[in-house]
Parts: sequence; structure tokens; C-alpha cells
Amino acid sequence: MSELFIVVGITSKPGKEDDLRRDLAALVEPSRGEEGNIRYDLFEDLNEPGKFVFVEHWENAGAQQKHHEESEHIRHFHEHGEANVAGRDFVRLLRPVSGGIN
Repeated sequence: MSELFIVVGITSKPGKEDDLRRDLAALVEPSRGEEGNIRYDLFEDLNEPGKFVFVEHWENAGAQQKHHEESEHIRHFHEHGEANVAGRDFVRLLRPVSGGIN
């Protein structure tokens, strides 16, 4: 299997920006420590607070699938933090077109 890059956009419910920021930030370090994770970063849009973007890089699709389906911190977010999400703006599964990805 080949490496997997993922970009996910998430928007908070109005008035829940701080709560969602906290909940999403809590996912970063545990995800970085998972087997098969190469990169796991969280960003917030400078022009639209409350719009968040995850940039993920996994060794393969199986590692990402295990992260999404078996990780305790992801399960906890879906049970508790999901209430602050207005929607997922996009989920992109990507492959590099040119070399030089670091």
C-alpha cells in the first residue's frame, strides 16, 4: 500500500468555536503517536475563525483506518466533541503529483 494524505475541513457551530478548538486540539498529540502516522496537524482559518483544517499523512490507508475506527481519543471526540460541529466542509484523500513532499 502507498502513503495516504488527507485534508479535512470542519466548521464549528456558532458560539462553539472555543469548545471545538479545544476538542480538536486534544486529538493531535495522541494521533501523532499512533503507529503509521507521519504527520497530523490542525489549523484554523485566519479569515474565518471556527473553520478548522486537519492535514494528515499516514504510511498507508490501513493505518489511517485503524486510527479512525479504533482510537480511543477519536471515539471520545465522536461521543462528546461532535456536538460542536456544524459540518464537514470537505474530506480529501490525496496522492502526490510531484516529488519533494517533506
